[in-house]
Amino acid sequence: MRERLAELWHFFLANLRASYFGAFLLGVFLLTEVVTVPLISRYDFIFLCAIAFQACALLFRFEKPREFLVILIFHVLATGMELFKTNPQIGSWSYPGLASGTFVLGTVPLFTGFLYSAIGSYISRAFTFLRLSYENFPSHVHLWVLATLIYVNFFTHHYLFDIRYVLFAYVLVLFWKTQVHFRVYRQERSMPFLATAALTALFVWIAENIGTFTSIWLYPNQLDQWELVGFSKMGSWFLLLVLSFALVSIIYREKLVRGKR
Repeated sequence: MRERLAELWHFFLANLRASYFGAFLLGVFLLTEVVTVPLISRYDFIFLCAIAFQACALLFRFEKPREFLVILIFHVLATGMELFKTNPQIGSWSYPGLASGTFVLGTVPLFTGFLYSAIGSYISRAFTFLRLSYENFPSHVHLWVLATLIYVNFFTHHYLFDIRYVLFAYVLVLFWKTQVHFRVYRQERSMPFLATAALTALFVWIAENIGTFTSIWLYPNQLDQWELVGFSKMGSWFLLLVLSFALVSIIYREKLVRGKR
């Protein structure tokens, strides 16, 4: 029993270290919900905090340059998607404090790219702190075709047929046999990739509820009164995590060759 508790504790610590950027951003959200920062807008403060955090992470070598590369790629792709989704003609969500911000691009405060970067940062750092490797990993050709379709569908489903159920089926076929191996204590453990992605999507959904509860961004049904983000959003986050994993795989290809099919 003591051995199992010790392993759970190490698993918690490893995940905490891997998710330190996301945890930092959530902490800033909560702080600015209860404390008004003088002389600067809330969104600008969050943006500058994220910039300072990344600068310190690189300066003190908490983050490797290749991990920062992942964050940069995520930021660019995410900002593009945010500009589309927050366009008044689409209106998937909005940022109520946008008018007071300086670091703003169109309908998007610039800190928003870091929200997606935090997911990429977690996946990237998990390779180190959870010592990840994969068995029966699908070919990179299939992975990139899937990732491209996921990203494109985030845009096109507003105008054309939503293919997310086809994408779910594609993910299921590709990753059905894929196992994630990890070690946080003395013994190597494994679990199905699909279960790992689903659990991670659940935690992202929880973080999203914290973000909307603190009014960082709001969905149309939350403008008058906050309510829980619909559980159906889990599907979107699940697909986004698969896309995120494809991007992270650029720099961790050597970890994906264990029993590759």
